[in-house]
This record gives sequence, C-alpha cells and structure tokens, in this order.
Amino acid sequence: MSDDKLENKDLKKVGLKVTLPRIKILNILENSQHRHISAEEVYKKLLESGEDIGLATVYRVLTQFEAAGLVMRHHFDTEHAVFELDEGAHHDHLVCIKCAKVEEFVDKIIEERQEAIATGLGFKITEHCLYLYGVCAACQRAVP
Repeated sequence: MSDDKLENKDLKKVGLKVTLPRIKILNILENSQHRHISAEEVYKKLLESGEDIGLATVYRVLTQFEAAGLVMRHHFDTEHAVFELDEGAHHDHLVCIKCAKVEEFVDKIIEERQEAIATGLGFKITEHCLYLYGVCAACQRAVP
C-alpha cells in the first residue's frame, strides 16, 4: 500500500466488496493514534461511535483485510493479535513487556546481517519479522 490513506476503491482493487463495516473498520485503522490495534480495541471504538457492528464481524473483516494484504497481524504477546495497516515498507518492532508499547524501527545493518546468515545457511529469505522484547524508558523509570 502507499503512504496515502486507503480509499474505498482500494477495497475493490483487492477483491473486497465495499461494505459499511469494512469502511468503518478501515477508517479506525487509518485514524487510530496507535499503529498497532487489537480487534477488541477496534470493536470498542465502533461502540463508542455508536456503530452496531459485532466483535465477530470485526474479527472477520480484519482477517479478510489480512488475506487481501491490507493489514498485517502481529502476535507481540500470547494473549491477543494486533493489526497494522500494511503500507509496504518493511520495519521491525521493539515491544515493552510491561506496558506493551511498540516502537517500529529499520536498521540496514540488521537487515544485511540477516541476509548474510540466511545465505550462509543456504536460505533465500522470502519474508521475515523481528520482534525485540524489553522494557521501555518510561517503565524503567517507574517505581516497581
């Protein structure tokens, strides 16, 4: 996807019918303060805005968006999946194990090293994801 916001025509391009639940969920993903959002958070935002769209529908639409390449699903913890719009640019993630804050980063040296390791072992990388877990600065400063 481009860095521009998705439009209804983009749903059609990926073979999805333009429906009210899809439009509403897409708008939430595009306008959320957080790039990584759970299905439950999407559902909560729908309820807050007065929409009558069920949690099962939210899960179904997000799964359809994932299959169509509009979003990526991440499992940063064992409890829930979170979704982010797939804007086409590869990046990795730092995840705080205390507050679940997620920071995205790109590092050329890490990417080159992964490629070298794969090549050295006879692999051709087709895709990958890197999650680094730790404690963010705010949580490090917090009193235990």
